[in-house]
Amino acid sequence: MTDKRAHDHVAHLMDRIAALEMELAAEIAKERAGLRYGLEQGRIAFEQEVLRRHRELRTRLSEYILNARPLVVLTAPVIYSLIVPLVILDISVSIYQAVCFPAYGIEKVRRRDYFTFDRAHLAYLNALERLNCAYCSYANGLIAYVREIAGRTEQYWCPIKHARRMIATHDHYREFVDYGDAEAYRERIAALTQAHGTKPPEDRKQ
Repeated sequence: MTDKRAHDHVAHLMDRIAALEMELAAEIAKERAGLRYGLEQGRIAFEQEVLRRHRELRTRLSEYILNARPLVVLTAPVIYSLIVPLVILDISVSIYQAVCFPAYGIEKVRRRDYFTFDRAHLAYLNALERLNCAYCSYANGLIAYVREIAGRTEQYWCPIKHARRMIATHDHYREFVDYGDAEAYRERIAALTQAHGTKPPEDRKQ
């Protein structure tokens, strides 16, 4: 009974956290509304006065490059060289879920949901700043995309929490069973198996 009460309390706290996250998102949305921008034909269009002010604040490309610190210039090739492994990762993980997720009965992650490149419409950014923003958007969007695919994979194969506290776990982790709870693990596997419509062998980990 004590374990059940503890489990119910944890579930209640998780629900409260989720509710607070939704409330925070709503407040952020209100603040963004205060910036007075609208959406026209898929592109963000600021009101004329705001747009004029943004253009005034834009740093000219030549000035931006000439004022860059030497170490920033020297390390730039290192930063941009990561595009190669990032693209390889993107392709590899996309192929993985395209091949394996249907076999496991796992819903595929929609790639387009994790990539947003709307900063290119900001008038106060010069060409190089827009390129940098696009690069950061791609890299972070890709990591989120890969993380979700990995999280769904872990949920299917090993939905067990770790003994130690983990930092920045994926969204599916909260639904995992406690470390060392063998009965709950078998029940969880059976439930996932039924939900995914698959019939795995007695021990999928062997």
